[in-house]
Amino acid sequence: MAKREYAIEVQGLRKAYGTREVLKGLDLSVERGTVYGILGPNGAGKTTLVHILSTLLRPGAGTVRIFGRDVVREADAVRRRIGLTGQFAAVDEELSGRDNLVLFARLAGYGTQAAKARAEELLDGFGLREAAGREAGKYSGGMRRRLDIAAAMLVAPDLLFLDEPTTGLDPRSRNDVWEIVRILVKRGTTVLLTTQYLEEADQLADRLAVIDGGTVIAEGTPGELKASIGSGTIQVRLSHSEQRADAEQAMNRVLGTAVHTHDDPALITASVSNPELAALALAELSGKGIGTVQFSLGQPSLDEVFLALTGKAVQEETAEEGIR
Repeated sequence: MAKREYAIEVQGLRKAYGTREVLKGLDLSVERGTVYGILGPNGAGKTTLVHILSTLLRPGAGTVRIFGRDVVREADAVRRRIGLTGQFAAVDEELSGRDNLVLFARLAGYGTQAAKARAEELLDGFGLREAAGREAGKYSGGMRRRLDIAAAMLVAPDLLFLDEPTTGLDPRSRNDVWEIVRILVKRGTTVLLTTQYLEEADQLADRLAVIDGGTVIAEGTPGELKASIGSGTIQVRLSHSEQRADAEQAMNRVLGTAVHTHDDPALITASVSNPELAALALAELSGKGIGTVQFSLGQPSLDEVFLALTGKAVQEETAEEGIR
């Protein structure tokens, strides 16, 4: 059996801002050539972790290696192999898309002609040829994100950090970014992805880590994480949302598991280990005079997994996790 090769190896990672400890002995291993997703609620430590892995922050304690290189003692060697795209596009809005890429290429050490040639390659590769001469400030959100990722790929990094890459994008632009990520991985790039969109993690990630309270509380493939909270999920839409509290109590009595509510006041879900229990829960609702207009039984979604593991919803990181 071939020995696994890791792009990222983290052991006992700790980081505090003053008296507030954000990372508390975190361990993590990411295999080369994969997409590894990081999920966590607000303030869980995702952005702090990315900043440490990408050498923007020094760890408080523990060891962090990128392709075997220590991020503190060998930071320059690490930086030569990584790229980073943050939550917001870091392009100059007054420059054209082409001029942005030429500028970033020159900053990365390319000569004048080589910078222009590399910019043209990326404009073609990221579908920006027609808009190359326009000011970046006039690009759509999806185009600006593609330009930002193109800039991160100027040196074709072995490891690319994507921190909330599709925040604020419309569904079509989000799908465009997903396709770019798939292409990069096929070409050999390892991707570490943090996201607040659980569908995105489900679509892209080979493995996922759920971080809460500064540590990894669950890790595995999307399928493994879904299986960890039960064999299925029942979803019920009520006829009258004002009956939600009564419906929660009735389903909890039958199923013996927590019942989750959603922004939609008429929707409730719960884990269920046996399909027969789901039928009993529906009968209980009917017997209590609680009407339903729709129900389904299926595999848990990552939303249910996340709620079951953390008791919280996925939210964007706060400024408290910024670089200090």
